[in-house]
Amino acid sequence: MEFIADYGLFLAKIVTVLVALGVAVALVAANSKGSPKEKGHLEITSLNEKFQHMEDAVNEAILVPQEKKSAVKQRKKRDKLAAKKSKKNDAVVDETTPDKRVFVLNFHGDLRASGVAALREEITAVLAQAKAEDEIVVQLESSGGMVHSYGLAASQLDRIKKMGIPLTVCVDKVAASGGYMMACVADQILAAPFAIIGSIGVVAQIPNVHRLLKRHDIDVEMMTAGKYKRTLTVMGENTDEARDKFREDLNDIHLLFKEYVSERRQKVDIEQVATGETWYGTRAQQVGLIDDVKTSDEYLTTLAKDCKVFKIHYVQKKSLPEKLGIAAEETSDRLISRWISRLLKPHHYS
Repeated sequence: MEFIADYGLFLAKIVTVLVALGVAVALVAANSKGSPKEKGHLEITSLNEKFQHMEDAVNEAILVPQEKKSAVKQRKKRDKLAAKKSKKNDAVVDETTPDKRVFVLNFHGDLRASGVAALREEITAVLAQAKAEDEIVVQLESSGGMVHSYGLAASQLDRIKKMGIPLTVCVDKVAASGGYMMACVADQILAAPFAIIGSIGVVAQIPNVHRLLKRHDIDVEMMTAGKYKRTLTVMGENTDEARDKFREDLNDIHLLFKEYVSERRQKVDIEQVATGETWYGTRAQQVGLIDDVKTSDEYLTTLAKDCKVFKIHYVQKKSLPEKLGIAAEETSDRLISRWISRLLKPHHYS
């Protein structure tokens, strides 16, 4: 009885917390209605300044006190002069040799490629300013996901190519399946030595509980108009004809995927790489899936020596209910993506 009382008290506390949380969410949602707010905004960071500040910090830390004092004085003088020039806009620009600008975007893909919402805004903003002598760099990380979602994400990168702006995709960890569909659009693909590349294939898995339902005398009725409106189902009885049609659809999607990659990576032997396999960075270069083995940090710091490098990030404002829902969805997506990554390459080293 004491256990039951304690357990009941515990449940009462949980219910109280959930009710309080629900009321708070409802109040916030109610207050947010009726007043139009900014949906999102762009955040632009100069990577040149970031790298310079990092260099200054290390330099000043390792100097002896007298040298450090002089270095700090020179840095402040330099920063003051740069700010003055920027404010007055009196910097001398040579029109014959314009400064190359590099715009850096970041795409971290989940199963639904939800990052495309921000990516499309970032690309729209950059294309309004970018010129043919500039460059767009996309730091991409994705294990793939839904076909239509990643098809849209890849189409956003295609917009850059259609405008004639050089596009580079950097892969530090993984660009597999739909992630590689995006990457192959680029003029050049750079990947870290052990980044996972490829997985040009299609997979679908559907549980079926028809026999379990039948065992318990449960009928499931589904009515459709159109012979192939539904093929394989979760609760109904699947037929060989439905399975054949489902496989046919998968093969057609795979064919479209292969054609998409072939058009953009013409030197690749598509039959060799479109087996659903993945390759690590160095091996991926050997089969033509990437152009060079290099991390995004190495590439961007090199560009920053001669170019103006800007990181572009679109921040979308969300209500509290949206934040709570998205947090739960991202947690589940992250767990599923983690298992997909493990299945892609079962060999791990510690």
